[in-house]
Amino acid sequence: MDSTSASSSISVIFGIIALAVCIFLIVCEWKLFKKAGKPGWAAIIPIYNLYVLFDIIYGKGIKFLLLLVPILNVIISVAVSIRTAQVYGKGTGLGVLNLFFPFIVLPILAFGDAEYKGPVDSFL
Repeated sequence: MDSTSASSSISVIFGIIALAVCIFLIVCEWKLFKKAGKPGWAAIIPIYNLYVLFDIIYGKGIKFLLLLVPILNVIISVAVSIRTAQVYGKGTGLGVLNLFFPFIVLPILAFGDAEYKGPVDSFL
């Protein structure tokens, strides 16, 4: 076996793993949306899923447009990760973990005992 076929085989394997992780995260997001009383199918619609997520977290979905502002979008992303855990009744620590390891935290929120508590009142 030559090096190009070996590297292409590895690429295919990593591609399949990445696709499986993406599908799993979509299922987790679907379940989180359902827990919050939103349509689960919204998890598969690009941009609309952000609107629904911000509606779940902040009560105003239109705030997702703040992600278009450079530098502020980094702050908003951190706040969204932390507040996602908070609106499902979990602590800030799990929210920080969500920032770095969403493939671990989202299943905990989606399939665990987390219950939707309602939007968080704040500026961000």
